[in-house]
Amino acid sequence: MASRFMNTMTAHTSSVTLPAEPARLRPVQLAWLAGAIFVVSAGYGALLPLLPAWLTSMMPGATASEVARHIGFLSGVYSAGVLVGAPLWGVVADRTGPGRVLIIGLVGYVASLLLMLVPALAGLWGIYALRGTTGFFVAAVVPVVSALVADYTPDEQRARRFAWLSAMSLLGFLFGPGLGAVADWVGLWAGEGTASSARSAQLVIVLSALLGAVMMLGLAATLPASRVPEAAAQNHPVTSTEGRTTALWCLSGAVMFVLAGFELGIVLQGQQHASLSSREIALMFAECSLVMLGVNALLFFTSLLEKTSTRKLLGAGLILAMVGLAVLVQHRSDAWMYLGVSLTSAGTGLVLPVIAYLAAGATRQTLGVTMGGLAAAAGLGQTLGSSVGGWLFGALAQRSFGWLTLPLVAMLILLLARPGWWPVIPAESIRRPAGGSRF
Repeated sequence: MASRFMNTMTAHTSSVTLPAEPARLRPVQLAWLAGAIFVVSAGYGALLPLLPAWLTSMMPGATASEVARHIGFLSGVYSAGVLVGAPLWGVVADRTGPGRVLIIGLVGYVASLLLMLVPALAGLWGIYALRGTTGFFVAAVVPVVSALVADYTPDEQRARRFAWLSAMSLLGFLFGPGLGAVADWVGLWAGEGTASSARSAQLVIVLSALLGAVMMLGLAATLPASRVPEAAAQNHPVTSTEGRTTALWCLSGAVMFVLAGFELGIVLQGQQHASLSSREIALMFAECSLVMLGVNALLFFTSLLEKTSTRKLLGAGLILAMVGLAVLVQHRSDAWMYLGVSLTSAGTGLVLPVIAYLAAGATRQTLGVTMGGLAAAAGLGQTLGSSVGGWLFGALAQRSFGWLTLPLVAMLILLLARPGWWPVIPAESIRRPAGGSRF
């Protein structure tokens, strides 16, 4: 997924100096920053459902297994671009300021999308190169947004805002397939009738690039002035993270591995079940987004994160996701598949924001290390999940959903057997002043 993606949201937070009393972001500034995460994640999710038919038209005679492998590898190349780009953009941000890097990232994101419309670059290997390039520039968007939010957010709001940005990344990825429906409508309005797979992909690319351009203009007009890192910051080095943070990184990597494989599984069901059209697959992704939206609303508007043990929330999410995957293994009708998708989305949609919430509760001295490690673990999990998932579903089809439960089972065992491994949010980091904003 995406997204998709939350996985790299904080890869170079440590490159930004956090002041003792940070200025507050205005609501409009926070909205544009969250919108940038939503849009780049939506751009990834929008193209994914169209890849099977588009690649099939490019590769006459290719088997379903070959197409599945290419889809997995393309997702892996995108994630690899993010992993390579994040540390490099962090160095640039140190020298030029995060605001400039953010704008450059959006310009590169839009350009790399539009280049996919050039006939000479629209072949299979050209798509590989451009998907990696898009991931590289997304690494200059999502982590920098997180760094800016951390820089301008008081302690009592930091954990919630990081968790909310994670939710925006996931929701953007899962709302992305709705652009396919918009592209179909645009094609009908233009009098083209039913669009071909290649034409639908081109329309989605244009819509994604347009949204990216809107975000670029909005951020250019509203970004807060960048603060240059001060030499005094060297007197307050980032300290080592506690051993418990490692467990959080492992959980993030495992869940993103499963989520990447789950997403590919949904896309590839259209090849393996003749009754499923691309529109129905897009509806399943829309279903995912609505379920996750409901879960996040429950977390952030009911204070459930403060009132309930985070270990219980993580355990409940893992169990829900495993049950959903088990239903998908056994499904024999569309109704059962929709049920499995809902349960899996609810489970992962519960676990990932809680992970970000716990990680963002670290002290300011350890925030960069904690969030950077979390981003690396999530990116690695997504890259492996995309690559392994493409091969797995090409070889085992529907039964692959069952194999995806294994990492979740391992994490659930660790969660239950080693309670001391899991961090908690200190009381002072969730205490809000009277009349303070929840976000």
